[in-house]
Amino acid sequence: MGVLALASPAAADIYVFADARGGMHFSDMRLHEGYRLYRPTVPPVVRRGGRPRVQRSRRAWDGVIAWAGKSHGVSPGLVKAVIHAESAFDPRAISNKGAQGLMQLMPGTAQQLGVDDPFNPWQNIEAGVRYLSSLIERFDGDLSLGLAAYHAGERTVRRYSGIPPYRETRNYVRRVLTLHRRYDADFR
Repeated sequence: MGVLALASPAAADIYVFADARGGMHFSDMRLHEGYRLYRPTVPPVVRRGGRPRVQRSRRAWDGVIAWAGKSHGVSPGLVKAVIHAESAFDPRAISNKGAQGLMQLMPGTAQQLGVDDPFNPWQNIEAGVRYLSSLIERFDGDLSLGLAAYHAGERTVRRYSGIPPYRETRNYVRRVLTLHRRYDADFR
């Protein structure tokens, strides 16, 4: 499979191939005739009661989730669980603290990770997974500590030498790990 750079949405065309078992393979090159140009679609905005609302699908981002997870050594089921907990699959989500997009990247973190558009699902997921992978690695593969660091910050986890005693962070880690078990089935 070719190397894929996601610095900007127009950086390269993405090709996808569905194998006989239903596995999706992504590449920046058309490796054979079975590969087709992939154009992810952003869920449409639906108006209800005068307010725009994004129509969200739990499967809308599975292709990029699988690719990013495999590229950065993170279970795609875990990635999907983080997206569920962080943004409820809304690519335009903004938290009250300013985190943006599907994986709720803070603007400073997004900038450090080279994200031009935090609302672009490809950029947001790739950068968020790369960041999550680095946190899990820094905590010697401990998913709970990596998730706690993703939620509350690496320094906070180090200060408490474990999951911080914040109810919100403890609930977040528990919820993501539960969702992870559920979403693993989506990628088998």
